Amino acid sequence: MRLTDLVDTAHTVAATSSRTAKVEALAQCLRRAADDGPATVEVVASHLSGVLPQRRIGVSWRGLQNLPEPSPEPSLTVEQVDAAATTIAAIAGSGSSATRSDAVRDLFAAATADEQTWLRGLITGETRQGAGDGVMLQAIAKAADVPDAAVRRAVMLAGFTGPVARAALEGGAEALAAVTLEVGRPLRPMLAGSAPDVAAALATLEGEVVLEAKLDGIRLQAHVDHGSVRLFTRSLDEVTDRLPEIVEVLADLDVETVVLDGEVIALRPDGRPEPFQVTGARTASSQSPESLREKVPLTPFFFDLLHLNGDDLLDEPAENHWQRLAETVPPAWLVPRLRTDDPTLAQQFFDDLVGAGHEGVVVKAPALPYAAGRRGPGWVKVKPRHTLDLVVLAVEWGSGRRKGWLSNIHLGARDADTGELVMLGKTFKGMTDEMLAWQTERFQALRAGDDAGWVVPLRPEQVVEIAFDGVQKSTRYPGGMALRFARVLRYRDDKPVAEIDTVQTVRDLAGW
Repeated sequence: MRLTDLVDTAHTVAATSSRTAKVEALAQCLRRAADDGPATVEVVASHLSGVLPQRRIGVSWRGLQNLPEPSPEPSLTVEQVDAAATTIAAIAGSGSSATRSDAVRDLFAAATADEQTWLRGLITGETRQGAGDGVMLQAIAKAADVPDAAVRRAVMLAGFTGPVARAALEGGAEALAAVTLEVGRPLRPMLAGSAPDVAAALATLEGEVVLEAKLDGIRLQAHVDHGSVRLFTRSLDEVTDRLPEIVEVLADLDVETVVLDGEVIALRPDGRPEPFQVTGARTASSQSPESLREKVPLTPFFFDLLHLNGDDLLDEPAENHWQRLAETVPPAWLVPRLRTDDPTLAQQFFDDLVGAGHEGVVVKAPALPYAAGRRGPGWVKVKPRHTLDLVVLAVEWGSGRRKGWLSNIHLGARDADTGELVMLGKTFKGMTDEMLAWQTERFQALRAGDDAGWVVPLRPEQVVEIAFDGVQKSTRYPGGMALRFARVLRYRDDKPVAEIDTVQTVRDLAGW
């Protein structure tokens, strides 16, 4: 299949706000891909989902800054792109940087300007086409004429859309039904809904519940198969070679096969958690994992068991998972847990955990099963909410469904010593359609200068109330820190910029 056909489909999808039209365009592309065989369908579905089948190939945005002149005519095929990505991902050893650079240049030299833009986004994980996971799954179902539910279930268990698209178009509903949990292959993790406080979470689930510590670590899915260990993150990236101390202890478990869900976290000598960046550095750093384990040892904590010695437990009640988990791993590896229907005890448990430096709690229903790949009704997370009044320094034009609206806002606080405004990060979360329409008109009026680029500088006059979960150190922004999970609560027309929160206030919140 020609790459230009895939890129044209991506443009079509990005240009419409109609979900039906997006699904139809994607389904048609998948059907055309099927004419070239099941392997092509798998690659096309992955690429249209914004994912390389190879995941990471060792090429960053810096490696894509000096590209060759584009080809005047399209000639690349999807299959050639996939083969090139596989070759690039396998390059290692002495001189690998130059060899990889040459391979990247060869690939991009064969691409048109439009295809180069697409490939750059695909490799860096920044495709902008407005086709989310739900749209793609619907498209697969439509292209293969199979039930949506069958596709969703298969993707939850297989992890990625590509193999499921291949199964659906090659073997239909029967092939999808054959997709099961497979030890060694990551499945999509269950996610939690949110509640503003413990009382609201208890009211949502009703009756006796289990509260678990919400740790601010790296979500880890561990697969053990007769002593062989594979570790995957929440995004299903494999990090086995980055966590040797976790591999060692799991390999010694007295099991034949097991799949565990949990977290790994760096702890201080007093048992309090290190900031998230310290834990996160273990999977992001280019340093030797062996040297890192000495500097930043990680501790595993598990809260669920999905498979044990040939038995899949996904559809069993959660309390069965917990019982088997407690019988399988050492007590020190279990997350702190409280079972109660008493709101006072639940609140005290939450307060104690937050006081110990943890994120909060996840409230769980003991009778409900594990809902792989989605926010199931049985998990509700509660975290303390912090708010700040900040000023909007600039705004970015939206893409996909937000195309034509001013969306992602740049946030600034006031330096109490100098009076200068200091950027603390960005957010596009928490905005309703009504809010997007309002801020598009408002920020057009605040435009500073005639800049016609993606980012629109503003006169710093609009105050916004932001909720966030925490503060992390960051070299990306002038203040040396960034807000974690920032989202818009409301715009404050009643508050002047002179009264916004200060950089010093934010540092105090972080305990720096």
